[in-house]
Amino acid sequence: MTAPIKLDVLSDPICPWCYIGKTHLDRALAAEEDHPFVIEWHPFQLNPDMPEDGMDRREYLERKFGGKDGAIRVYGQIAQHAEDAGIQIDFAAIQKTPNTVNAHRLIHWAGIEGKQNEIVDALFSAYFKEGRDIGDIETLADIADNAGMDAAVVTRLLKSDEDKQSIRDRDVHSREMGVNSVPTFIVGSRHAVPGAQPPELWQKVIKELREKAEGAE
Repeated sequence: MTAPIKLDVLSDPICPWCYIGKTHLDRALAAEEDHPFVIEWHPFQLNPDMPEDGMDRREYLERKFGGKDGAIRVYGQIAQHAEDAGIQIDFAAIQKTPNTVNAHRLIHWAGIEGKQNEIVDALFSAYFKEGRDIGDIETLADIADNAGMDAAVVTRLLKSDEDKQSIRDRDVHSREMGVNSVPTFIVGSRHAVPGAQPPELWQKVIKELREKAEGAE
């Protein structure tokens, strides 16, 4: 095995490309069991100005993509990419686009307990497969409970302002550093890899890192 290498992932749990990107990355890591990556998930809000209670998804999409036809065109393309990746997304089940500050707070706290990957997976599944409101405190507490976190503690924290400003500040910092879309992967604190890259690219990166490490020995 090569020495551990940090892989920082900037993502939003309501971003379909982030879901596709994580699926691709997971497949590459499963195929390369001796990969060097130590992964940490970081907050980036697609909609930093989203009302705290979120908004109707149809209204949101039509505003963002210039009307119904634009929304249908963009999400038709996304649905095809998801299908090609073997991901089943039930877009019709999603009634609300939430503010994701609370979801990002949960991901942050999950990192403290070493459960980030499970929580990120659960958030993607809850939103894209079940159409659940992942801005809702009870929903997030249930997701935390199923991942082995203390739901009562998570509920108490979510009802407070704990780490709320920190999440917003980290989001702003990423934008100031030049990140303007997600997913964005940062390898070894140096190389940014934007977008939902295919498993083959990640396997190539892992191979190159392995060869570089072996050459340095």
